[in-house]
Amino acid sequence: MDVQQSLKQINEQLEMHCKKGNISTLPDVIAVTKYVTIERAKDAYNAGIRQFGENRLEGFQQKKSALPDDVTMHFIGSLQTRKVKDVINEIDYFHALDRLKLAKEINKRAEHRVKCFVQVNVSGETSKQGIALDEVETFIKRLEQFENIEVIGLMTMAPFTDDAPYIKKLFKLLRAKRDEIKALNLNHAPCTELSMGMSNDFHLAAEEGASFVRIGTKLVGKEE
Repeated sequence: MDVQQSLKQINEQLEMHCKKGNISTLPDVIAVTKYVTIERAKDAYNAGIRQFGENRLEGFQQKKSALPDDVTMHFIGSLQTRKVKDVINEIDYFHALDRLKLAKEINKRAEHRVKCFVQVNVSGETSKQGIALDEVETFIKRLEQFENIEVIGLMTMAPFTDDAPYIKKLFKLLRAKRDEIKALNLNHAPCTELSMGMSNDFHLAAEEGASFVRIGTKLVGKEE
């Protein structure tokens, strides 16, 4: 699979679905490279991609060291508190803030204000991490005590299902919650962004106004 061709197809789908959803701005594409080699990540860079996502510390460090300095690095997976010190000052965005203990450790270790997404479990699945939808506002307000954390938006992972209307409903709910938090005008939580949509549902996320879509298999493939 050619990454450049895949990116072209993805961008065409994003344009079509943003138009369908009456969304004026296309989401940024994050290449999720956790399942591919460094060489494949370099292929993605050469195809014009500048946003990369990893969810494991080792893979993140390897990809960041191998890629040029002009890339934007996203840590998109759950982060253990003991590993915060190894990653938090090396990333541009953190997509999985879901507990106060983690926020406290990030605040302690960060040398600058970290752009964070609060992870929300919109579907309520017990297998998924994240804050319950009705607890998001309380959680975000409690983050005000941490001067090195800036909540720039909300993130979710939809269930792996072919039920497109259900997935769209979940994305719509996240968007509504984002709008609620944004309207509070909190200095520590401007909450203007949405991180939602992966290989199987990024087109649906685009229709609902995603700021970032996190695409792995459909973009860079998966190593055997």
